[in-house]
Amino acid sequence: MTSIRRFTCNDLFTFNNVNLDILTETYNLPFYLTYLAKWPEYCQMAEGPGKQAMGYILGKAEGEGEKWHGHVTAVTVAPDFRRQHLAQKLMNLLEDVTEKVHDGYFVDLFVRKSNSVAIKMYEKFGYIKYREVLGYYSGEENAYDMRKAMPRDVHRKSVMPLTRPIRPEDLEFE
Repeated sequence: MTSIRRFTCNDLFTFNNVNLDILTETYNLPFYLTYLAKWPEYCQMAEGPGKQAMGYILGKAEGEGEKWHGHVTAVTVAPDFRRQHLAQKLMNLLEDVTEKVHDGYFVDLFVRKSNSVAIKMYEKFGYIKYREVLGYYSGEENAYDMRKAMPRDVHRKSVMPLTRPIRPEDLEFE
């Protein structure tokens, strides 16, 4: 049985099995602690029997005006627990927080252009390739900025794809 609960500081000592995937970004301790302090509602952990970490999601609210949105900083599921819809459940939670708590216009995320499995998954969840970000990953690999409109964006302006790529320094929000 899987339970989903708030990610806590103690989870930082038990989530190594989730971060083993080569495509999962692992951050430094202060990075995780900042998210837990500023946006605890966006930090969720999926755990199984014996409190084993199965996956997690970290996110935040950012932007201004019609660019106010939820951002998926990381969503990952341990290899042993994939194909059980955990990523979808975690993404749904983040989208609910964006819509019901922060009243955001959209949710966005960045994904490696080479990660076709994740791109297909996000597209299945209703995300579109909004734009390409050149050299987003360590200046070496491009990313897609993928977005999904929330109900507040009635005219879906936030998900009208851009035709030209941008560089990381041109991103509107950090």
